[in-house]
Amino acid sequence: MFQSDTYLCMAFPVPTNQDAYIVDFIPHASMDTVHHMLLFGCQTPVSTSSYWDCGSVQGTCEDEASIMYAWARNAPPTKLPKDVGFKVGKNSGMSYFVLQIHYGDVSSFRGEQPFIAGIYLLMSVDTVILPGKKVTNADIACDYTSYPIYPFAFRTHTHHLGKVVTGYRIRDGKWSLIGRQSPQLPQAFYPANKEVNVKYGDTIAARCVFTGEGRTSKTYIGGTSDDEMCNFYIMYYMDSKHAIPYMNCMETGSKELFQHIPAEANVPITVSPGYMNSMMHMEHSTDYHLEQMSTWPQSSLQLGQVSGLAIDSDSNLVIFHRGDHHWGANSFNSQARYQQRSLGPIQQSTILVVDPAIGNILKASGRNMFYLPHGITIDKENNYWVTDVALHQVLKVSSDGSDRTLLALGEAFTPGSDNNHFCQPTDVAVDPETGNIFVSDGYCNARILKFSADGKYLSEWGAGSSDRRRRIPFRVPHSLVFLPDRQEICVADRENGRIQCFTAETGEFVKEIQKDDFRGEVFAITYSPAEDGLIFAVNGESPYRSAPLRGFVINYSTKDILDTFSPKKEDAAKPNREEGILPAIITTLLLIPLLVVISIGLFICWRRNSMYGNKAKGLNLGNFFASHKGYSRQGFDQLSTEGSDQERNDEDSSDSENEEYSALPPPQSTS
Repeated sequence: MFQSDTYLCMAFPVPTNQDAYIVDFIPHASMDTVHHMLLFGCQTPVSTSSYWDCGSVQGTCEDEASIMYAWARNAPPTKLPKDVGFKVGKNSGMSYFVLQIHYGDVSSFRGEQPFIAGIYLLMSVDTVILPGKKVTNADIACDYTSYPIYPFAFRTHTHHLGKVVTGYRIRDGKWSLIGRQSPQLPQAFYPANKEVNVKYGDTIAARCVFTGEGRTSKTYIGGTSDDEMCNFYIMYYMDSKHAIPYMNCMETGSKELFQHIPAEANVPITVSPGYMNSMMHMEHSTDYHLEQMSTWPQSSLQLGQVSGLAIDSDSNLVIFHRGDHHWGANSFNSQARYQQRSLGPIQQSTILVVDPAIGNILKASGRNMFYLPHGITIDKENNYWVTDVALHQVLKVSSDGSDRTLLALGEAFTPGSDNNHFCQPTDVAVDPETGNIFVSDGYCNARILKFSADGKYLSEWGAGSSDRRRRIPFRVPHSLVFLPDRQEICVADRENGRIQCFTAETGEFVKEIQKDDFRGEVFAITYSPAEDGLIFAVNGESPYRSAPLRGFVINYSTKDILDTFSPKKEDAAKPNREEGILPAIITTLLLIPLLVVISIGLFICWRRNSMYGNKAKGLNLGNFFASHKGYSRQGFDQLSTEGSDQERNDEDSSDSENEEYSALPPPQSTS
């Protein structure tokens, strides 16, 4: 056990068969325990063991060490300018990274645990998948030379081409399964084979099965969505006297060894909605109950107002937030024109890709692009579709870190109600087959618009009703979800407290779900095709009636509420009655589909907030983190999906079809 003011170092090899570049630094630490971190690059580290004491005596590198990055006091991630990177690997003279951590206070680590958990990672670094080739195997194997470990969970990871990943312990020639899973399922940690332990002299092995079908060029191991990865994680425990927190294996397994791999490792796992549902519910298909995961994330994310969540094609959580910008009472004038352009775009990374298991930031992008982010959706090619209520635009943004805008709909900073303008658009949904785009528009319009994949306007419609004489217009169409198995689009009509669904082809009204349990508002919805269709919805607090904050699991066909879920009571903050300002709560974070929601847990904590004398909605993760040992509230602003998304007064409307879904174009500003 290391003590306070200890300098701990770890060495990480850099691929030397090609040039590589560092373009981003994302720290995973808290000043509560770490005084500072330094990242060095060098040819030969002092040690290649898992970690070592690198104080003044032993040091970091045998040769000259180059400082590449420094961190302290909860500094945010650092992203280099476009087309700029630190060169490493190959001919750079840097074959290793050495991370030096100066622990300032390790009191939170102290405690007597007889066993300590750790991670063993098997990873392929040189696999090449040939285009059109039906099967390519990536084999990894290492002899185990340490004290016994006891695997209790495993996780698999590839990108799109992976079919199955399997891990084994080999002892006396016998292969014993640790775990086997399709990487196309939610990539959580699953229970490992409890009968298997690993001791000195054993071999740990893994195989990833890929297909090159559909590719026209070679696919290499790499970090982008066009590359591939082959990872098999083993979560284990071992005696605390000999604990090693992290071990890895990157050696290619020999052909002779893998001639004896069990046949099961070569059989792809077919992924279907029913199978995914049974896996995620541990074969209890009628158990829909969700619980908040109060220990997530494990370290500070340093977020601003959070406006949206999504899941990318690698099953990672993607967070869309507002950095140091806030939606306040003075953000817009009466004509919905943004009044704070002088602040410039948000300088922080507004799009964060986060490990859903522990909450570590994997990738950060979206700097100097947005003013007031709102909704985010990810298409099958991993592109981000986002809305910005200040810009009055819908943007398609590349997810490769280049921050390229691939498509822009609407005119920047110009609200409107015609085919080429939006007025504070809220959300986007994408048809994965046709690529058609659906936009909910929004705070000062009341319509859904449909565009082709290349941005051509196709149609629009307003609220529906089975009785045209009693059609009630949308009041803030706030969240959209596409139902791929039904070819429908559903919308959370926030202030009307209802969900309406339409055919994606024509916009024809299909059904409405409105429940007293919603208590007047529905902020966000999502959908899973499991169990013949499940809708997940989140309500919000209304100033006119008492409404407990809850999420709902709804049978699409019967409209019955199957279950509810809610934040833990001890994490819900009490209103400040002394201020005399109406408190309310925002619950408009985009829900994650059933299968992914369960795999990462419900980690959101709601808090009452008071703003401007109007109804304000906020999710305060700052208070949530501050309520847990090891987290500081410092660096957190109020986190919300709307800030002070201002409510509009109820207005009578005629039966005019146009008036039903569009506001009058705002008058031109004279300024």
